[in-house]
Amino acid sequence: MNHPLVPHRPLDGLRILILVGDDYEDLELWYPKLRIEEAGGHVVLAGSLPGHVYRGKHGYPCTSDAAIADVEVADFHGLVLPGGWMPDKLRRDEKVLELVREFAARSKLVAAICHGGWIPISAGVYRGVRVTGSPGIKDDLMNAGAIWEDTQVVVDCHFVSSRKPGDLPAFMAAIMELLSTVEVV
Repeated sequence: MNHPLVPHRPLDGLRILILVGDDYEDLELWYPKLRIEEAGGHVVLAGSLPGHVYRGKHGYPCTSDAAIADVEVADFHGLVLPGGWMPDKLRRDEKVLELVREFAARSKLVAAICHGGWIPISAGVYRGVRVTGSPGIKDDLMNAGAIWEDTQVVVDCHFVSSRKPGDLPAFMAAIMELLSTVEVV
């Protein structure tokens, strides 16, 4: 329905996976989720358990839609990895690492903010990729073979990365730009 107050929906038909677990950085999950949905995209929140309520670092609750073990890359156009302490726990799950490797191998969006970069590090997909992230994981990124840049957002092919919650506007602008080029099939 066309309505003058309803914004253009450039992500209609796109499905984005966001990983969730306890101690996620609240804004780094909710801001991308809401922006993607506002633009017409469909977001699936996947955690270790389906229908489980996870608490963010600041206490905000988030209920997972699906179990990580049950999601398939073929069902999604991109992946968003919020920060917080959650990534340090999720990167120990082999299914999480397999998902990241497959998103990267298929040249689908892999977006990480702040400590979210720990997951692609453990998946081994950042070698030779220009990235940024929390200064706290700068050495981890460089030791993984990534090319570190200290800037709000870095886009390298299908990889998007940012440093902190204050970078979310630039992070989402880059994600939206990249997703606007994806063909919906």
